[in-house]
Amino acid sequence: MVLQSSLKNCLQLSCILRTPKAGFRSTTSGSLIIQSISNDVYQNLAVEDWIHDHVNLENQQVLFLWRNSPAVVIGRHQNPWQECNLRLLRQKSIKLARRRSGGGTVYHDLGNINLTFFTTRKKYERMENLKLVVKALKALRPQLDIHVTDRYDILLDRQYKISGTAAKLGRTTAYHHCTLLCNADKFVLSSVLKSPYKGLKSNATPSVPASVKNLFEEDPSLTCEVLLDAIAEEYATQHHIDHHITLINPADETVLPGINNKTKELQTWEWVYGKTPKFSVSTCFNMVYKDSVLDVKVDMDVKHGRIEVCNIDLPEQWLPRALCSELVKSLVGSKFCPNETTTLATTLLRVCPQDDELHNRWNLLCENMVMLM
Repeated sequence: MVLQSSLKNCLQLSCILRTPKAGFRSTTSGSLIIQSISNDVYQNLAVEDWIHDHVNLENQQVLFLWRNSPAVVIGRHQNPWQECNLRLLRQKSIKLARRRSGGGTVYHDLGNINLTFFTTRKKYERMENLKLVVKALKALRPQLDIHVTDRYDILLDRQYKISGTAAKLGRTTAYHHCTLLCNADKFVLSSVLKSPYKGLKSNATPSVPASVKNLFEEDPSLTCEVLLDAIAEEYATQHHIDHHITLINPADETVLPGINNKTKELQTWEWVYGKTPKFSVSTCFNMVYKDSVLDVKVDMDVKHGRIEVCNIDLPEQWLPRALCSELVKSLVGSKFCPNETTTLATTLLRVCPQDDELHNRWNLLCENMVMLM
């Protein structure tokens, strides 16, 4: 296998696909295998967007290989509060990303492989892509019991999911991407993909839970590098090209003009959270204060990631109605976000009467409101 890493003289990837520049090996079919040198989820998702938007795939097909440092990736139409434990993600410094394709939520780390198959829309065929992956694995380890389901998952031993699928279909271009579990941290995976948030109602696309298993558990000699090479070899065989992987740097504007703007957009709060379909929160929580337990009911509507309607129901004698109303008024229009809510609460506290008892109650209420987010 030949790896090329110097692409400095390229104008853009669409030219590279048609001409043998910068070490890219030309092929009669125009098919190409590329691999990212980055483990940043936003950069790698940006490469997908760039190829989809810029490359003429009429006479070419592209296989994009990539791996990410720990990240949770949700589908285009999903609700992150419904899909994962955002508090745990923050504690563990695990990134959250929203991709432009549909489908469910997945956990990525360096023990997980990502494959993206680019074609024209007419040639798009995800089942054939998954069969290619299975064929590569079977060639590598014939004893593996793996098959593709009607839901476009790959199962190991007829019950464990080792690969999930999603796709984006453009007007003329399409891509299908899938994961492959080699040696991912299953404890972290199961922990971060379990939502602790209560009382959420949403029409967002829900994920379908499944039992998962690493290929490494079946055969400890399997590594991500071995699997990537086997899949690339099978892809090369089927497309009648040399077994040749070209490395690309997703931050290199000389190769991918405008790529850094795409990366920045994918990191914004407005994209990751603001694109969440409208949802509501209707829940109760108990506040323990001194020797008493207080029941508080909260109802909120959230649109574009911002609180549109907010009602907090608690006894007037516990907190002055005017103060509670001021909190509600401040929350409306703000981000459904613990940091923003904490900042609002701290700002409002400064204008409250200088009363320690009142401040303690206010802080307790605000801490519980933040926990909803």
